Amino acid sequence: MTTVTEFELTAAERALLPTPEEVAGYREHGWYLSGKLFTDAEVDALQAAADAYYDGHRDRTLAVRPPNLAAWEPAHGPVQRHNDYVHHESDALGALLRKPLVGAVAALLAGAEEIRVFQSTLILKPPVPEEPSNQVPWHFDKHYWHTSSSEEMLTAFIPFHDCGVENGTITMVDGSNRWRELPSGEDATRHFAQRDRSELESILTANAAHNGAEVRKVPVVIPKGHVSFHHCRTYHGSGANLADFPRRAVSLHLQDGANEYRHATRPDGSPAAYNHDVLVRRTADGRPDYADPDFCPVIWRGAR
Repeated sequence: MTTVTEFELTAAERALLPTPEEVAGYREHGWYLSGKLFTDAEVDALQAAADAYYDGHRDRTLAVRPPNLAAWEPAHGPVQRHNDYVHHESDALGALLRKPLVGAVAALLAGAEEIRVFQSTLILKPPVPEEPSNQVPWHFDKHYWHTSSSEEMLTAFIPFHDCGVENGTITMVDGSNRWRELPSGEDATRHFAQRDRSELESILTANAAHNGAEVRKVPVVIPKGHVSFHHCRTYHGSGANLADFPRRAVSLHLQDGANEYRHATRPDGSPAAYNHDVLVRRTADGRPDYADPDFCPVIWRGAR
């Protein structure tokens, strides 16, 4: 067991860790729904901190604005809100999102000794069914992480309330994490918001056929305090919010301790990049350091 006390778990928390059978299920299906990792009070504190963030509170701001930063502001109107780096800009959000139990679950799923934050995105999907931005097309996260060396990165989706089909919960394409991707001349590093929805649906169908697989879409019904985890190669998306209240959540992207920057290129030969590359410190050999504690803090380290 780790000797770093800040990463130790209570007996009650250890009981919430995935079993070997559940880890095997994650490997097979590409996603895992946890037990209640956050208390109701902690979730309510997340929502209060998010409200303060939307009201303009920042404990710090980014020194440089990255080129593809998601940064909703009131002038953008009632579209789906995405705000990156909230774990860095808000101490209250950061403290809650660094909960060691979340990292311990991720470590078991990823087969890692260490888990660091990679990114955090605050999301609000307004109750406007006809709003096009509310429907998130099929994609997988590794497409946007070409400069990351790891194939075991994962995302924790943390809603602030019960999250189901009516309010547009996250939906997984079951088992797609094990697919071999069909070669394509398309620039997969482009964010889904910059691509045509029908194009992405066609890519999903073609990749399923290439693997002799069925496109089985599974909406994940997430009770308050529970967390949905998915592998970086699991296709996922979400539908419109048909409820009468906003769907609110944080998408917490996580990296294993072995992850580091690697040079990667787009189909046209130009270098791929991630927003971190203009923000984080540099390694001894001059590469962006994806272990920079200011932006990528460790949330779990120790024996699994």
